[in-house]
Amino acid sequence: MKPLVQVGQAYMALSEGEENLRNGRFEEAAASYNRAMTVSRTIPEDEAYDHQGFDALCHTGLSGAMVSLGHFKEALASADIAMHYFNRRGELNQDEGKHWINAVHYRAAALDGTGRPEEALKAYRMVSEMIAERKAEMPDKEELLRIVEQHISSLSGSVSDKKPAGYKAWWEFWS
Repeated sequence: MKPLVQVGQAYMALSEGEENLRNGRFEEAAASYNRAMTVSRTIPEDEAYDHQGFDALCHTGLSGAMVSLGHFKEALASADIAMHYFNRRGELNQDEGKHWINAVHYRAAALDGTGRPEEALKAYRMVSEMIAERKAEMPDKEELLRIVEQHISSLSGSVSDKKPAGYKAWWEFWS
């Protein structure tokens, strides 16, 4: 197969994954993202093709599908792979900035789902800041911000009430 055909097939599968994710077909979305990554791995490394960037796009969507399916460990692993790429690129104003924000959002949801509320709260706050700093157009920006703020508010109440492991009040040291 010629690399151009492979690239087209990989992007077609990525597009199907994004459409399935938007339409709530999460298992189909996960399958499409996995197929996109499988096809893209057949593109020779010496081709002028950003393999890591494409995988980051796929892993972002895959993490969203996994969160929706309740597979939080898998979602966290995919979000971390995507964030490894996006954190090095660091550009919120480009088109990839939307995917970076989504990767952080899905990571926050995965952390919350795995029972790590302190880390989830920190990630949700980061998403809120990223959305506020993004200058380029983002679909459903207000809705995403509303959802993130709801999570921040619900996690803030539960996290602030808990004391760190090994915590002792000041008077317990003198007893």
